[in-house]
Amino acid sequence: MKQTKPWPELRSPQPLSKGLVEVYTGDGKGKTTAALGVALRAAGHGLRVHIVFFMKGDSRYGEQEILAKLPGVTFARFGFEEFVNPNQVKEAEKEQAREALVAGREAVLSGDYDVVILDEINVALGWKLLGLDAVLQLVKEKPAKVELILTGRYAPPEIIEVADLVTEMKCIKHPFNKGTLARGGIDY
Repeated sequence: MKQTKPWPELRSPQPLSKGLVEVYTGDGKGKTTAALGVALRAAGHGLRVHIVFFMKGDSRYGEQEILAKLPGVTFARFGFEEFVNPNQVKEAEKEQAREALVAGREAVLSGDYDVVILDEINVALGWKLLGLDAVLQLVKEKPAKVELILTGRYAPPEIIEVADLVTEMKCIKHPFNKGTLARGGIDY
């Protein structure tokens, strides 16, 4: 097998001629993974990427460890270590989601990034941590050359309608159903 070596330097960035709105949703695994794949590809082309993690504030995720080392990629985390209980959403959790949306809005409108990922924003919408109108307004105001990616289960029909690309991950079989818990390095 031929071994490949990394490129000596990143390609010169070619700005996006048109940025789209992508949505990764559904009950299957792979929504964040797909978005981070786009981030990795974009960074490899010299594009500037910013990721806002909703509801993943104090937890350590493997992808964040490596993202911090990638040139041209920045991120911000919001939320708490405990999972949000959708039946008992706390005001502090709503406040964290609002702060995350403000950070995402700033990134999208700043002119500093080519790709902005709002990870788990659809869950924040589905669990009423955020109002739909504020997110739709952000999509409407998105500059033409910014790629905006929204991930998470429960993407509302209104978000699906305004998106250019929608992928639904469908769970056919999952090891959790046989008692296998989330595994570091694979699932988080």
